[in-house]
Amino acid sequence: MVFVVACAITLIAQTTLRVRTYASGFTNPLAFIQDPSDRNVQFVVEQAGRIRVVRNGVTLDADFLDLRNAVVAGGEQGLLGLAFPPPASNPRFFVNFTDRSGNTVVARFRRSSNPLVADPASRVDLQWSDGLAFIRQPFANHNGGNLVFGPDGYLYIGLGDGGSGDDPDHRAQNRGELLGKMLRIDVNVADSDPSGYQVPSDNPFVNAGGTRREIWDFGLRNPWRYTFDDPSRGGTGALVIGDVGQNHFEEVDYEPRGRGGRNYGWRNREAAHDNVTSRPPAFTPLIDPIFEYDHTVGASITGGYVYRGAGLGADVAGRYFFADFIRGRVWSIALVIDPSTGEARATGLIEHTGELGGTSTLGNISSFGVDADGELYLVSYSRGIIFKIAGPLTAPPTPLNPRIVR
Repeated sequence: MVFVVACAITLIAQTTLRVRTYASGFTNPLAFIQDPSDRNVQFVVEQAGRIRVVRNGVTLDADFLDLRNAVVAGGEQGLLGLAFPPPASNPRFFVNFTDRSGNTVVARFRRSSNPLVADPASRVDLQWSDGLAFIRQPFANHNGGNLVFGPDGYLYIGLGDGGSGDDPDHRAQNRGELLGKMLRIDVNVADSDPSGYQVPSDNPFVNAGGTRREIWDFGLRNPWRYTFDDPSRGGTGALVIGDVGQNHFEEVDYEPRGRGGRNYGWRNREAAHDNVTSRPPAFTPLIDPIFEYDHTVGASITGGYVYRGAGLGADVAGRYFFADFIRGRVWSIALVIDPSTGEARATGLIEHTGELGGTSTLGNISSFGVDADGELYLVSYSRGIIFKIAGPLTAPPTPLNPRIVR
């Protein structure tokens, strides 16, 4: 059964959370990514094409990487994702951006001898199985753009359906299209590899004729942030996706570890509801979300994390945090895992917006992040601030300095 919120929140928050400014001075930030090689450093992705450096809560003036000359930004286009592969000593990293022609590029770079500065000359654009070094976008919206390395070490790439409304060309169900899909690729290849990746042999459609081999899942509209429940901190390794809806419903999809090959239903379904059914889905069954809310509550989901840190207290451990970009609201749900199937159901919805300072403080929330300790952060797109979520105040906190170093 899908847990539905149609109007009022169903449970009053029993937690005592708060936010404090961790870093500021950003323009339209979209992601907050921990540096795997230095626990004191994080990177902030700005939509226009800059990757900024935060060290010990201070926003540095020098960029990690500046791609503004390569990126078209605005609306749902721009520099949209950043990921660092394991192990921490690996100098490579990957970005997802909209190029000057409006298409999606996933590119590999390397750090320079200074780990806080990338080498722009090291750029290699991944070349897809159709021979192109980009993924063609027919419209300017629904680019997706997130990049995450899974517990299996492979790179997961969430792509929207290509845009417009109601996926007019049924791309999310088209076996020959990468759009509207979750992709899974192995980027641990030699620098000389002409594609920059290989397709894992256990991808679910690797032997399915007529289906692009990179595809892991079907039927996504615009997966705006997905994460894995961190198994290194006691999590299940599940993939949890926040998929933005069309006109009526926002959804959270839950996928037990390693259970690809699913069809989340778009455009035939929006969340758990029939939508455009004039053409059949690629295959059935269509997987219902574990949680949905309608547009009286919010209008654009921002997927978050299953919390596996320690600072917020035991009552919050294992809860999935997410937000709504348009309304600036933040919630969490508990995940009840079926031990025999690994599937989850959502329960115990809590709204945290008020205790975190309200919508005027939080602004439009474009993303979440976690640090080296698994502690949780909010990215305020409209305010240009990274907020750290903190637990109950038991002693005067050490002030965090949000100044920009010039």
